[in-house]
Amino acid sequence: MSVSGRLKRLFGSLVGLSTGERVLVSLAAVAFAIGAGMVVILGAGYAASCESPVLFILGVEFCYNPTEVLFVLVEGAFVGNFELGRTLRWTTLFLFTGLSFAIPYKAGLFNIGAQGQFVLGSLGTAVGVLWIAGVAPGGTAGAVVLVSAGLAFGAVVGGFYGFLPGYLKVRFGMNEVVTTLLFNFIATAVAFVLVDQYFVDESISGTQTRAVPEVARLDPQLFPDSADFSLLVLLFALLVVAGVFWLLRRTITGYEIRAMGRQPKAAVFGGVDERFTTLFSMTTAGAIAGIGGAVYVLMVVGRWQTGPPPVGFDGIAVSILASNNPVGLFPSGLLFGVLQSGGQEVQVQTGVPSELVGVLRGLIILLVATPELFRLMGKRLQRHGIIDVGTDGEN
Repeated sequence: MSVSGRLKRLFGSLVGLSTGERVLVSLAAVAFAIGAGMVVILGAGYAASCESPVLFILGVEFCYNPTEVLFVLVEGAFVGNFELGRTLRWTTLFLFTGLSFAIPYKAGLFNIGAQGQFVLGSLGTAVGVLWIAGVAPGGTAGAVVLVSAGLAFGAVVGGFYGFLPGYLKVRFGMNEVVTTLLFNFIATAVAFVLVDQYFVDESISGTQTRAVPEVARLDPQLFPDSADFSLLVLLFALLVVAGVFWLLRRTITGYEIRAMGRQPKAAVFGGVDERFTTLFSMTTAGAIAGIGGAVYVLMVVGRWQTGPPPVGFDGIAVSILASNNPVGLFPSGLLFGVLQSGGQEVQVQTGVPSELVGVLRGLIILLVATPELFRLMGKRLQRHGIIDVGTDGEN
């Protein structure tokens, strides 16, 4: 069989997997990735130089113990309120940015701009809350007003920034992959200039806004000592996920989005408004990423500051691992949250260099996401008639 034939067979087999089989493939990929990561750490421990080796195998000295690294990774993600709260905090942010990629993908679009939408949404939240803080009531009523307004500001700014590449696509035919990718850099630069010139907190060094009022902070509730994490925010994120699932599966708009993603020409022929679907998908995705930015400001840092985490880019991998299905976003986001949170403890407790921790995290993400990425590629080939799942991809 030729190479192309083997690839068609592979893609066809992956497309034909059931939900249970896909779960098993993902679990096997996790196990293999962890094993490969341990081998990498062992090799790095052999190559490194250290005064006190921590592992001896057949008389050979190693500076890093892979078993200890794995133990610390898990312990650093779950053991203790602070660690668990930090893991769930990352998971919550990944839910928003994962959704911001999944929704356009269902419409056949690629939103690579969640990071920019996240950054500007967080800036809109910080500036908006500070703007209305002077007229907001005090106490519980003030908290409700400021938090609601902050989420709304983030959604509006992020939604507008998602609308722009959608408009460029429907008006001028510009590829959304290129525009959303470039918009990330523009967002970072614009946010920096705006804060540095107009909204900077002059009482402290650095480019950052003034802190939002304490009454507007989404501090830990029902979960003490949890590293700037609130269970209420996680529940809200899960409600947003459920709402998107309902939108895609139970509404006419959701049906049109999925139809555009599967058979765009047939969908347009059947009466689907391609312009509206594109604009709606991109705007909704931007709004959700902007809400993620609002949560980051109100729950984590309390202000806008330079150097926000790259959760928008990570959200792409989170969504792909979940097969761009809202139902799968929580376990996918949790895996990424564990790697992000536990990886910090690995660096602190074991002395493993941050670069090696990044390699370990990237290796696990790569090997876990690859089967699902190939399956999505196979589905796209199937839509174009290149492979036929019914014949195991041979035609």
